[in-house]
Amino acid sequence: MSTPVEEREFQAETRQLLDLMVHSVYSNKDSFLRELVSNASDALDKLRLQAFQDKDLEVDTSDLHITIERDTETRTLTIRDNGIGMSRDDVVGLIGTLARSGTAELRKKLADAQDSAASADLIGQFGIGFYSTFMVADTVTLLTRKAGESEGTRWRSTGEGTYTIETVADAPQGTSVILELKPTDTDDHLYDYTSESKIRELVKRYSDFIAWPIRMDVERTEKVENEGAEGSDDTAEPTERTVVTTETLNSMKALWARSKDEVTDEEYTEFYRHVSHGWDEPLETISLKAEGTFEYQALLFIPSQAPFDLFMRERAGGIHLYVKRVFIMDDCEELMPEYLRFVKGVVDAADLSLNVSREILQQDRQIRAIRRRLTKKVLATISDIKSSRPDDYDTLWAEFGRALKEGLLSDQDNRDALLKISSFASTNDPEKLTGLEDYVSRMKPGQSEIYYITGETRQAMENSPHMEAFRAKGIEVLLLGDPVDEMWVGSIPDFDGKPLRSIAKGEVDLDDDAGKSEDEKKEAEAEKAERGKAFADLTAWLTTTLDENVKETRLSTRLTDSPACLVGDTFSFSPQMEKLYRASGQVLPPSKRILELNPDHPLVVALQQARAGKGDDQSLVDTAHLLYGMAVIAEGSELTDPAKFAKLLADRLAQTV
Repeated sequence: MSTPVEEREFQAETRQLLDLMVHSVYSNKDSFLRELVSNASDALDKLRLQAFQDKDLEVDTSDLHITIERDTETRTLTIRDNGIGMSRDDVVGLIGTLARSGTAELRKKLADAQDSAASADLIGQFGIGFYSTFMVADTVTLLTRKAGESEGTRWRSTGEGTYTIETVADAPQGTSVILELKPTDTDDHLYDYTSESKIRELVKRYSDFIAWPIRMDVERTEKVENEGAEGSDDTAEPTERTVVTTETLNSMKALWARSKDEVTDEEYTEFYRHVSHGWDEPLETISLKAEGTFEYQALLFIPSQAPFDLFMRERAGGIHLYVKRVFIMDDCEELMPEYLRFVKGVVDAADLSLNVSREILQQDRQIRAIRRRLTKKVLATISDIKSSRPDDYDTLWAEFGRALKEGLLSDQDNRDALLKISSFASTNDPEKLTGLEDYVSRMKPGQSEIYYITGETRQAMENSPHMEAFRAKGIEVLLLGDPVDEMWVGSIPDFDGKPLRSIAKGEVDLDDDAGKSEDEKKEAEAEKAERGKAFADLTAWLTTTLDENVKETRLSTRLTDSPACLVGDTFSFSPQMEKLYRASGQVLPPSKRILELNPDHPLVVALQQARAGKGDDQSLVDTAHLLYGMAVIAEGSELTDPAKFAKLLADRLAQTV
């Protein structure tokens, strides 16, 4: 017996999303069928796997399939599967609400999309395929029963803010989605989705490779030979009759088991969209077949567009694992390192047990060997793209560069390969990124180190006081602005034998002694020593006066315009790194840095002279704190006591008016 019908409201975010989808114009409304068939295929995969793992589950898996039913008179279209099904809680959680993070971002992008094609891409990108049904249907009904349960659930909505849900006793196992279609309107890209030819076209285009049969009843006219009247030699004219036959619409051929010359680009694209639930086109397709000790086939895709959840903990699956064509899991993390999580595809292993678990996979020697091979193949493919297809590489790096750089921290075995495919902003070109090999090829004569600076924005890094001497001498500096750069750059000692060196740490000496005579070198050293002696009293006094913040004061060789800057020890944390740690909740002890002075700057010269004449006058102490505060601000850091600094500055400015 059915329970009373319960009416509920959609979650606010879901309601806004549905309003956008129903009342906006999308050029690719055909996508709804692809999404429903893909969901049905996933349900069949999960049922077969669960039936294998749970011998007590009373289900019939002898004829798993997807059925498409058309009714031209009532204009309804039904997509039915006999797969795993859903419980009532599943329906409310998965269909009645949109519980995934990133919904607000999706709504904004849909609202801001300037053309219908861009909007349609977003539907798949954000994993909301079921809701695409409201682009073509006035009313959507979902009838489902989870395998192993006795009661089913009926869900129904017009997509206008509410839905009804009820428990039903006579629901078949699996899921049926019944669409009461909108009127045909070709100008609005709404076609007749009860048409046999249209359904065939869409299944062939989007779902031909689905491993389960997609069946549809079709009417055919056949001629029947009629016999003449009894005793007559005449044969009556044949008559026609209509018969209904069930046909399988898809070939069910596994693309990964076919050679590349047997598969079209369009087939690869649709298979990629099936496994990734995206609507972009793959940037690259990688096909692998390994024979010998470990036999497996792999079909991998590098997307052309990053999914919205690339940097979220809960994100869509990457690699689907099969064993001898039997689906095992849709997100086998053990087959691909975390930094390559954007790679989508299928791995079909021949020798694994069907009863494999994630815990077993973590220890499996064959899985580790496959992972190593796949990782090297993906990195080699990216290297080929970089060298032969620069425009595609630029797209790839813009979308996935931040994720790839995580591998510089976690994958020591492939670190050299990752460094060679990485690109970074630099002072060489304001628009174009550079690779490390190109940087090395442009190094100045006598330059032995690769210089870099980290920061939050390109503007802040380019305007940093630490850049002054490098800019004056035309020495290229890498501008590392991603948070992950702070992490990896300190763990990699060199590239191609050239050490990586932060221009904001340690002492920097850019004086080129090449070509100087011994006398000239001795003269330069003597001049440096004399200047150090002349400023010795000032540097010692500033170290004492600024003791709370400064561990040492010394003269600088990296400044040409600014009066002072702050630098760290060679192995100390940068201010950006300290900020990252504190933002993550970690407590760091207070750190002191080194104050470097520009001995040629008028402020420093005047301070030296005033110190010699006034001693410990309070005005000089205030100037010392102002000098330190200016250095903090110039590097883009935050003052610990901005109010105090503002007061000192206001008092000093008042004295000049």
